[in-house]
Amino acid sequence: MSAYDVIVIGSGPGGYVCAIRCAQLGMKTAIVEGRDTLGGTCLNVGCIPSKALLHASHMLHEAEHNFAAMGLKGKSPSVDWDQMLTYKSETIGQNTKGVEFLMKKNKIDWLKGWGSIPEAGKVKVGDEVHEAKNIIIASGSEVATLPGVEIDEKVVVSSTGALELGKIPKKLVVIGAGVIGLELGSVYKRLGSEVKVIEFLDAVTPGMDAEIQKTFQRTLKKQGLEFQMGAAVQSVEVKNGKAKVNYKLRKDESDHVEEADIVLVATGRRPYTDGLGLEALGVTLSKRGQIETDAHYATNVPGIYAIGDCIDGPMLAHKAEDEGMAVAEFIAGQKPHINYNIIPGVIYTHPEVANVGATEEQLKEAGQDYKVGKFSFMGNGRAKANFAGDGFVKILADKNTDRILGAHIIGPMAGDLIHEICVAMEFGAAAEDLARTCHAHPTYSEAVREAALACNDGPIHS
Repeated sequence: MSAYDVIVIGSGPGGYVCAIRCAQLGMKTAIVEGRDTLGGTCLNVGCIPSKALLHASHMLHEAEHNFAAMGLKGKSPSVDWDQMLTYKSETIGQNTKGVEFLMKKNKIDWLKGWGSIPEAGKVKVGDEVHEAKNIIIASGSEVATLPGVEIDEKVVVSSTGALELGKIPKKLVVIGAGVIGLELGSVYKRLGSEVKVIEFLDAVTPGMDAEIQKTFQRTLKKQGLEFQMGAAVQSVEVKNGKAKVNYKLRKDESDHVEEADIVLVATGRRPYTDGLGLEALGVTLSKRGQIETDAHYATNVPGIYAIGDCIDGPMLAHKAEDEGMAVAEFIAGQKPHINYNIIPGVIYTHPEVANVGATEEQLKEAGQDYKVGKFSFMGNGRAKANFAGDGFVKILADKNTDRILGAHIIGPMAGDLIHEICVAMEFGAAAEDLARTCHAHPTYSEAVREAALACNDGPIHS
């Protein structure tokens, strides 16, 4: 039996970052992982492989649509799907090996196998039981499906199966117009598939700023994605390797059928806690299956903590990482803090979409006196030169104090641009502070400055 200060269950972004921070703070640490590689869903079948395919398919789009205009003549590249999957796999391998190296570097033991907690202070992996003063659950999430829809990862696939298709489908139906569905739908549209997205609600990317939602859907339509909004999927039938998606329109309850080679179920994710033994331990779970924790990520059972997708809050890798560092510091006696109002969200389509803080709808609902500063990328020299003029930056600020309350970007490098606004908000900056900060020319970031200027006297280039 091995004894540790901390055992972390799960090696995704939350778990491995937590383990490293625990080790840095002088605690004897182990991490439990049943996969053959570390990194969890994100590195193995999520964030990293999907970004590899998004990048590859965007390069194809550029070659087909923009190279000739820049004087780059010649035949557009053909798609070698097997090589693209190899590139994706190599990208995964580089990242997972990197995490394994970090475990060794920080003297963190990898307990290989699936973990359970037979009692407080003990973690069972395989036939071995290990003692730990503190147990941190970072078990992540799994795909949530719909009644009447059975995922076989061949014809009806989750995001995992969509990253490993045997061939590029002629027609792909995506159930759900959230982040995962739109990213992977974009990939296959660029690679030549006919793509139709079926969504229950009336707007894509639920919870985002309404102006961004409308612009985003319009942009994706221009790229060739089809949308059926306000549709409730009833079932998916598979016969002879083809699928039929049966759905009802909410407005009139009429029945409809959509045929496809592949159906991607992208209806969200749910906490994954199976096999941990939480019910027998008496760990409190919410109705949605999330592990309930206090402000320091402690469960109701002393010595057991939880972070990331398996607790409340947005299911984002970077949110899990911050919680992993925070719980490690709390156990070490420090006083960490996470500002949950300043956690950015990013969609890695082209153009990218990013947001932080409040939406305009949330500010209206709260009765907040606010002002809006907007700037189009069509007024940005770098964006125009790079065929990336679609989209805009939108900054929301308090009408009286000018303090930045939120920001929403659709456009080139939105996922990177959002972070100067995150830093500004963390320091309680006003829009004027951002506007008075010199931005290099020509860069996409000038659009952020112009939107900040638009909150007050007005932008220069619009």
